[in-house]
Amino acid sequence: MLDVALATCVNLPERDTDLEPLLGALRAAGISAEPLAWDDPDADFGSARMTVLRSTWNYSERPEAFRAWIDRTAAVTALWNPAEVVRWNAHKSYLLDLQARGVSVVPTHLSRRGAPGMLADVMDAKGWSDVVVKPAVSGGSRATIRVGPGDRERGEAHFRTLVGKEDVLVQPYQPSVEGHGERAIVTVERVPTHAVRKSPRFLGDSESVSQAVPIEDDERDLVARALSALPHPLLYARVDVARDAAGSPQVMELELIEPSLFFPQSPRALEAYVAAVARRLPR
Repeated sequence: MLDVALATCVNLPERDTDLEPLLGALRAAGISAEPLAWDDPDADFGSARMTVLRSTWNYSERPEAFRAWIDRTAAVTALWNPAEVVRWNAHKSYLLDLQARGVSVVPTHLSRRGAPGMLADVMDAKGWSDVVVKPAVSGGSRATIRVGPGDRERGEAHFRTLVGKEDVLVQPYQPSVEGHGERAIVTVERVPTHAVRKSPRFLGDSESVSQAVPIEDDERDLVARALSALPHPLLYARVDVARDAAGSPQVMELELIEPSLFFPQSPRALEAYVAAVARRLPR
């Protein structure tokens, strides 16, 4: 019986740089592991003692099918992160949940599918002149655009197209991502291991990622508050953070499903991750 299935997808939209070092480290620890695609009907996840979500990067294109797969898989193998965590994290309205629990997040407006009104109504009501528009269920910058003061016509068309078929988020653009940068803070079992600086990523853009950078004390505090809002155990998490105009960190995204964990930037994080997998592996 296979020890660990690393859940991926049939057609990866880009290379998973975590996969090769993770497979090597698991096998070096005596843990048999293979990638299996969640959207391959012939993939037998029941043949694995544990399934770890790794690069199911197309799930937002088929969210209902993905949720059904999560439930089926959790019934036949130990799933990490747990199914209830995945279901909650799959819709970015979780940001509003975090905000309600006192966690500092990037201000977020949620427009439900089919909602009346225009993007201009949201921007004017909030006093936002420069915004990011994205689907509430998305990954890899799918259908995500920035809309500035001189770009409202394009933004309006994009917003109305999206809200006609799915829930949509509107958030003020955070200028700090261009200077200080968006920081992706990786944790294993809720303990921060390392961070990288990411460039802003919008529709059609490629992502630029730095080597490991220091985690500031206020970022550590924010990560702890964000993760403490979840009562469930976590194998891994990535908290993407940007600073507001006053310099305070805010959660941009809390990635609990299939985030890149930037193992090439931190061998120590990879070691901690493999040890955590070994502790959870059913015998």
